[in-house]
Amino acid sequence: MTKAIRIHANGGPEVMKWEQVPTPQPGPNEALVRHEAVGLNFIDVYFRTGLYKAPLPATIGMEGAGVVLEVGEAVQGLRAGDRVAYAGGPIGAYATERVIPADRLVKLPESIDFKTGAAMMLQGMTAQYLLRRTFPVQKGQTILVHAAAGGVGLIICQWARHLGVNVIGVVSSEEKAALAMANGATHTIVGHAHLAAEVRRVTGGAMVPVVYDSIGKDTFNASLDCLAPLGMMVSYGNASGPVPPIDISVLSAKGSLFLTRPTLATYIASHADLEAVSQDLFDVVSSGGVKIQVNQSFPLAEAAAAHIALESRKTTGSTVLLP
Repeated sequence: MTKAIRIHANGGPEVMKWEQVPTPQPGPNEALVRHEAVGLNFIDVYFRTGLYKAPLPATIGMEGAGVVLEVGEAVQGLRAGDRVAYAGGPIGAYATERVIPADRLVKLPESIDFKTGAAMMLQGMTAQYLLRRTFPVQKGQTILVHAAAGGVGLIICQWARHLGVNVIGVVSSEEKAALAMANGATHTIVGHAHLAAEVRRVTGGAMVPVVYDSIGKDTFNASLDCLAPLGMMVSYGNASGPVPPIDISVLSAKGSLFLTRPTLATYIASHADLEAVSQDLFDVVSSGGVKIQVNQSFPLAEAAAAHIALESRKTTGSTVLLP
């Protein structure tokens, strides 16, 4: 038997139950992984509340690191004992052991420990595709990043600095502003009440070519107002709720803007893409260009407390759950 957090109904953190479940067996093209650490991400909240749908009862969680215990038929390139990490689904990470498609796993370099591996994959690969593919940033540019002291935000700040890019980081407190600055942000803005005016001041009126916005409903319109003509609005999260339907003529009125709602799953849909994105991440972490900060850890059995901390914005950097 194994232990897992399961939800039998959508709702608040209290719906997550620590239960004993049968140990799964890997089928063809699958691997059984024993988790050493599990990553905590805001997308877990979306699945818990039902914003993102999953058949119930469900075990949520998109990210983990551990050791392969067994592989099924037709699996190539993996064997029992391999150190591995994954992110991006399918859900099921909130468990001591799980089965996952083998092509969703990548081998974790020996230089990266399990806690770091579990904390870095989803957030780090998200930062990679945002900076390198969705809007490939260029040296000397100034970009706007919401939730700059969060898990993805801190990685974006560091990676952008590594690439010679200036970051205006939007945060919710002076403490988080200091953290973002310590991790590579060039400027910070606390709150978004006067966001466009602050960006105009910082940029001397030029505004920014891209906004990376993980907040959603509360910041969407203000973010559009921060863009230079032909700028790109990258809405990649819904921390404050989903963005309401918009009239796309707004994009032309504000300067022929681009709007995209990307998701990691698309960028790592093939195993080749997954390998490329994760290798870029491993390289920048191994070089010291990005340092993954695991600032909180909770026992996996206490995942509800971790969700409460995450939703109340009491976490910074990355958080892991330990089986």
